[in-house]
Amino acid sequence: MLNIPTELLRALVTVVEMRSFTKAAQSLGVTQPAVSAQIKRLQYLLGYEVLDKSAPGVSLTPRGEIVANNARRLLSVNDEIVQMASGRAAGPCIRVGVPRDYAGSRLPMALAKFRERWPGVTYNVSSQGADDMLRDLEQGELDLVLAVFAEEPKITARHMWTDEAVWVHSSATKFDPDGPVPLVSYGGDSACQRLAVAALHRAGLDCNFVFTAHSLVSQTAAVEVGFGVMVMPRSRAIRNRLSIWEDGPLPKLPKLYGAICIRESGAGGTAIADLADYLNDQIRDNAR
Repeated sequence: MLNIPTELLRALVTVVEMRSFTKAAQSLGVTQPAVSAQIKRLQYLLGYEVLDKSAPGVSLTPRGEIVANNARRLLSVNDEIVQMASGRAAGPCIRVGVPRDYAGSRLPMALAKFRERWPGVTYNVSSQGADDMLRDLEQGELDLVLAVFAEEPKITARHMWTDEAVWVHSSATKFDPDGPVPLVSYGGDSACQRLAVAALHRAGLDCNFVFTAHSLVSQTAAVEVGFGVMVMPRSRAIRNRLSIWEDGPLPKLPKLYGAICIRESGAGGTAIADLADYLNDQIRDNAR
């Protein structure tokens, strides 16, 4: 009977979850060639390819998806046995997906606070676009997704809410009503950015991306010193003490839609559902 070493399965799962051989090697504490060799050995033992070489980046073949999903379950059992042998209670690792423009300071604080309910829980937090995160959730690569949409999503969610989108500026903002609107932006797949650009285009206005940053701290600082204007949820603007342009010359914005979706079955199901409810309560409290 063929026995597959768990280190080969762990290498595959880590490469898939991090979408990078280099990052997987760093996480596993080995070299990138060592990870590549483990994947090759796994494919040799199985007798077929698990990674699709014809696709860009890291992509699984149909058989590879089956192997990866089963590998996660096997590794979960393996890790539970090891933790039992060490005398420590096994806690679930919850894989959380958050919007790229949402991973500010409050989310880590909320996750850390949640450990008071589940002392043994650990996290693997990543940021992507909403569509990518929902796909990973469906494929079993994420356990919980917090997503923000510029339009009402047609999805099944454990929690869903709306938030008012607003323009923020400062007293230092220089605005030419006859010129393009200066936008401070994330520079990635952001619901707020898509909403801002769409609203301006509908109003017949152009825009310039005058300051692009991947950090909410940098974005708010750029707004405060007058680089340009930005769209964000009203609740977040209030928390960050930004000036909301209530009666400004910019077009009115539609609602933003937020959702928390979870993987309904598998290991850690109770903790995942509890975390979803906890994050929903935190978001609603902060929005008041």
